[in-house]
Amino acid sequence: MGFSDKALGGLMLVTAAFVFTYYTLWALILPLLPADSNFHNKFPPREWAVRIPAALLLVGLTGIGGILGVVMMKEAKKQREKRALKSA
Repeated sequence: MGFSDKALGGLMLVTAAFVFTYYTLWALILPLLPADSNFHNKFPPREWAVRIPAALLLVGLTGIGGILGVVMMKEAKKQREKRALKSA
C-alpha cells in the first residue's frame, strides 16, 4: 500500500525544510555563536558542512553520468541494429 501523491509530496517538503533548517543553523549560524556554547555539541564539526555536500554532489554527478552512459549505449545499439536490418 503506497502513499498518495499528496502525502508523499508533503513528506518530501517536510524533510527538505528540516534539512535546510538544520544545515543553515550548522553552516551559517553556528560560527557566529561563542565556541563554549552548548549549542555546538548538537552538531558535527564544521568541516563536515563542506565535505558532506561535496561528497553528495560527487556521488550524484557520478550516478547521473552513469545513467546517461547506459542510455547512450542502449540507443547506439538500437541504431546499429536498425541499420543492420535496413542493409540486410
